[in-house]
Amino acid sequence: MIKFILYLIRWQLSTPILAPVIFWYINSSYQLNTLNEWVGAMMVGTMIANLIGGAIFFWVDRFIFKNKTIEKWEVLEAGSCHDCGKIGIVRRLVEAAGYNRREDENPEYRCGACSKKKLDELKAKSVIQ
Repeated sequence: MIKFILYLIRWQLSTPILAPVIFWYINSSYQLNTLNEWVGAMMVGTMIANLIGGAIFFWVDRFIFKNKTIEKWEVLEAGSCHDCGKIGIVRRLVEAAGYNRREDENPEYRCGACSKKKLDELKAKSVIQ
């Protein structure tokens, strides 16, 4: 819960920049005359928008950055497939849930078809979840 509150506070840090930009865009011919206009027209509305956005994107960002099921690949624009020898764009699986080849001294790059086949084999062996 503390991280969620800190995340919402972080969203609020953009309010002083966001508010005048939105205000200028919507009412470019209007000048802010009083502090009440500034606070009432822009700050409160922008803060509410940021709280809503923070409440939504906290969960989205959490899924994106903490999700272990997302695979990380390294791609070479020109290379030779380890399995079939095809020349062209090759890639290798670097990391997935239960699989980590970041420190591999002899990386094996594969073409699209062979890398899919290798990925299916790893999933069948339950190496990758």
